[in-house]
Amino acid sequence: MGLPLRITYNDTDHVYQINTTPINKATTELEILLNGEKIILQKDARGAWIQMGEGPLIDPELAQALGRSVSLRFRM
Repeated sequence: MGLPLRITYNDTDHVYQINTTPINKATTELEILLNGEKIILQKDARGAWIQMGEGPLIDPELAQALGRSVSLRFRM
């Protein structure tokens, strides 16, 4: 998407970019560039965002916070 977005998690600021297009209510997978490293988030059957694929492991609660942030921003 281009513009860097910020999220604060555990008193730490993180900068991320969304590399998935288009994003709509049916989107279940997001590719995010978090602090310069690519991670993939996927929505599970319960609607929770979890990290999938290879790449640096992040805290599951941070993955959930990122997914919620994107969902709110794009009204998913």
